[in-house]
Amino acid sequence: MPFQIRSMGIYLVVDTTVGLILMWDKKTSIFIKLSPSFQGHVCGLCGNYDGNGNNDFTTRSQSVVGNVLEFANSWKVSSSCPNANRTQDPCTANPYRKAWAQKQCSIITSEVFAKCHSQVEPNEYYQACVDDACACDTGGDCECFCTAVAAYAQACNELDICISWRTPAICPLFCDYYNPQGECEWHYKPCGAPCMKTCNNPSGRCLHEMRGLEGKHNYAYLILPERLKCNMVNKICITQCMTCLH
Repeated sequence: MPFQIRSMGIYLVVDTTVGLILMWDKKTSIFIKLSPSFQGHVCGLCGNYDGNGNNDFTTRSQSVVGNVLEFANSWKVSSSCPNANRTQDPCTANPYRKAWAQKQCSIITSEVFAKCHSQVEPNEYYQACVDDACACDTGGDCECFCTAVAAYAQACNELDICISWRTPAICPLFCDYYNPQGECEWHYKPCGAPCMKTCNNPSGRCLHEMRGLEGKHNYAYLILPERLKCNMVNKICITQCMTCLH
């Protein structure tokens, strides 16, 4: 199907013309978004998108089950594939990581995200964070923790609750590192902007409107409304019609 690829902050976004959007943080998180026209017309591991979370564990044979493994194994692409088996609790398997994981992940239930707690239940995100942080014991310790917290921040962002949670000590994104000396092209934004006019997208139109995504954003490539006469062929937008916003 026709698609369009663009970068939004830390994410790589794939837009399709049928209303399917993939968002990947180039690490361990991927989000699948569907347009409302798909409601109630899909099935599988991600549920049926009917607004009712209680029937998401619907098997291939259309029966609703309570066991996650029974549900997951029913969607194997081939009967020759082995069944998935329940894995040991990560913090039980790696008890030396449990205290660290609980302490780090407590940011989700802390005052940092306080204004989001009433809108997005934090406890399931906290537990997922602890599980992931305990499980990452072969390197990339902070990667799993940071990805888990970013997932909660993104859920808040979907409801227009923008949380600036990263610090130089907690999952930093050093966007200013990419700036040439004396320039200020790159900036970190916790929620970014959805779809801007840029040299790569002069119309400012995207296939689907989305919430802004966190990450580093290059404002040197932003086309300011009063100066839209850029020479797209010679790529001289920066010198002819750009001004630094900060």
